[in-house]
Parts: sequence; structure tokens; C-alpha cells
Amino acid sequence: MKTKRCGQLLTGVAIGMVAVTTAFAEQRIVIDGSTTVGPIAKAFAEYYMRNNPDVNVTVSESGSGNGARSMVNSTCDIAMMSRFMRVSEFKAAVENDVMPVVHVVALDGLPILVHPSNPVSDLSVEQIRNIYAGTIRNWNQVGGPDREIVVISRDTNSGTYETFNGLVMAGEKIHGRTEYVGSNGGIRQRVQTTPAAIGYAGLGFVDATVKALKVDGVMPSEATVRTGEYAIARPLYMFTNQYPALGSHLYRFMTLHLTSEGEEMVKSIGFIPVTQYGF
Repeated sequence: MKTKRCGQLLTGVAIGMVAVTTAFAEQRIVIDGSTTVGPIAKAFAEYYMRNNPDVNVTVSESGSGNGARSMVNSTCDIAMMSRFMRVSEFKAAVENDVMPVVHVVALDGLPILVHPSNPVSDLSVEQIRNIYAGTIRNWNQVGGPDREIVVISRDTNSGTYETFNGLVMAGEKIHGRTEYVGSNGGIRQRVQTTPAAIGYAGLGFVDATVKALKVDGVMPSEATVRTGEYAIARPLYMFTNQYPALGSHLYRFMTLHLTSEGEEMVKSIGFIPVTQYGF
């Protein structure tokens, strides 16, 4: 009888330990991936931790490709990506017993950025492609000053790069003199300090230190991205392993973008919310 009671006690302790471990695991949300989506995740993390002091949300911005790898390796709860997950990444995830589920958290345009002193205000997609392919090398070929164009691109591991490459380059290779930068903020910094530069970044990275160009006569904005008029645009994603358990911290975090508070945060950063509570 004593042995039976001891066994029941040990079983109860074990169950209690599992419950504690599970509860502890739920108190931490690890996010990794895109530098474009990063500002949204950081704003959400600050808001969520302020309203849930017992939860720790960490955000690392290592690029969309690394976010996918973290999801495949189960080292993050949320993978931020500014492009859709590749078939090879999805396959690797499934082989690791990870089932990626996509959440579209915002919309984004990719403005073409130049220095504020540059008089050029409008380029066609074809002209942009030719600049990045190296066919157009001087600003005077597109109505600007007699100055060699300094071409800046995101690194090839970036979802922003892949979006630009797919929507603008149309199979053309980016020329070998192009400078590659590891973040959207890095693109902006390089362009704002280089009068002859051209670059591209997420809509939320446009400020007074750089100049966004019209593309085929259309200015990048919330309205033109929503309607599809602006040609270089994309959704922004967060991926989770399966759909989060209803009521869990991960579920509540991952549905923030669908709330009026989430909408305001996305808009304040400069991106385009998927909801329209303010209309």
C-alpha cells in the first residue's frame, strides 16, 4: 500500500513537472528572420510584453533565409519573412516534423530610393532593371546629372532581394559592380550619404533623408500598394509551426495584426495593415 502511494506521489510530481515545464515554455516567444518585418515584430513584442509582464519576446533580424532555417531547426517560434517560403525550405521543415503555417501580417511596397539632391523623380521598371543590370551606368542616361550611378542592393539571403529580383530583374543578372548591404536600414544609410546612389527598401524605411521615386508614374504609398497600381509590392509574412493553440500566448501574439491596436502599430511604422478599422 505504501509502495502504491509512493508511486502515485511520484506520478503526481512528474505530471506537475511537465505542467510547469509546459507553462514555462509558453512564457517565451522567440522570433527570427527578415529585417523588413523586424520593426513590426519589435513593436508587437514591446506591446505584448507591456500587457503580459510574465512573457519574454525576443526578436532577431538575421534575414528571411535564416528565419526559415530557424523554423526548420525548431530554434524559433516565429519566422519572419519578406518572401514566401521556398519549396525546398518547406520540404526540409516537414522532414524535421515542422509544419509551417503562414500568416500575412502586413503589405509592403519596395520604393526605389535615391539621394534627396538627385533631380530624377520617375523611372520605369525597365530603366531600373537596366541600371541594376549595368546597361544604364550614368544618371544622365535617365535625365539626371552626369554622374556614375552607385548601385546598392540587399544581400542575396534577403527576402527583399528576392522580391526585387523577381519583380524587377525578370531573369536579368545584377551586374558585378553592385554593392550588397545586409539590411534595409543599411540601404537607407548608404543612399542618404551617397548623392549618386540608388537602392531599394521596404516602405517603412522611407524618411526625409532619402527620396522615393515614382515607378512608371506611380508613387509608392498605402493606396497604390493596396490597389496594385504600384508595381513593386509584396505581402510580409510570419510563419509558425502549425497553427498556434487557441488562447496560447503564441496565438494571441500572432493575431495582434488583426486587431485595431495592431493596425495602428503597423501603420505607425510605415507599412500597410491587412485590416482597415480606421476606414
